[in-house]
Amino acid sequence: MRAGERIYVNGAVLRVDRKVSLELVNDVMFLLEGQVMQAADATTALRQLYFIVQHMLMNPTDIADAAALYGRHHAALQAVCENQQMLEGLTAIDEMVGASRYYEALKRIRALFPVEQAILAGTATNVPFEAA
Repeated sequence: MRAGERIYVNGAVLRVDRKVSLELVNDVMFLLEGQVMQAADATTALRQLYFIVQHMLMNPTDIADAAALYGRHHAALQAVCENQQMLEGLTAIDEMVGASRYYEALKRIRALFPVEQAILAGTATNVPFEAA
C-alpha cells in the first residue's frame, strides 16, 4: 500500500502513513480504497447495486437496512432487465450476497458495468464478459 492509502477491513478504516505491505492471515472482508465507490458515482442502477453491496461489506455488523434495500433494488433490476448476460450475472450476484460473499459479488457487479453501459447506449448485442 502507498502512503496515505486506505483499506477497509471488517468495517474499520485503516490509513497508512508510509508505504507498507499488509498480510491478512485470517478470513476478513476488505476493500482497497480504489475499489470503493463514492455515492456521487452511483449514477446507474448497477452502480447503485454496487454501492449497496459495498455498504454491506464495509459495515458487516449492521447490514439489516442495506440488505433490505439490496433485496428491493435487485428485484427491480431483475424485473426490468431483458439482457441474458445481465440476468445471469444478477442471479450469480444474488447467490453471492445470500452467502455473505460480498467481495465476490462486487467483483461480479464490476464485471457487468460494460454490459450495463452497452445496454444504456443501445449496443448490448455482444459485450465480452470479463471477470473483474
